[in-house]
Amino acid sequence: QVQLVESGGGLVQPGGSLRLSCAASGFALDAYAIGWFRQAPGKEREGVSCISSHDTITYYTESMKGRFTISKDTAKNTVYLQMNSLKPEDTAVYYCAADYGPGCPSGEMYDYWGQGTQVTVSS
Repeated sequence: QVQLVESGGGLVQPGGSLRLSCAASGFALDAYAIGWFRQAPGKEREGVSCISSHDTITYYTESMKGRFTISKDTAKNTVYLQMNSLKPEDTAVYYCAADYGPGCPSGEMYDYWGQGTQVTVSS
């Protein structure tokens, strides 16, 4: 059974950092692309970044490049999203998603989704 579980969210002050984890089970990361998305209150879900099965990284939103870094640990079957210099507008529920195949899909064309983890940036 394919499962994605996000963790690492919480409350952080502006300028702070968080590292989100996406633990995958039921499949191996070397065959799937993993993407991170977020949805702020009252807004549509937007893509953050994706790492392909071959470790190619895509940023769906250029403004996040430089502050957010995606990585994976195949031994732990886990993908991470390191978020630095956080801003109040980064407040959202963050989701990870998996897609079978070599590359990162466009948009939200992923096969599996996690339940999300809340990130709140506030003083």
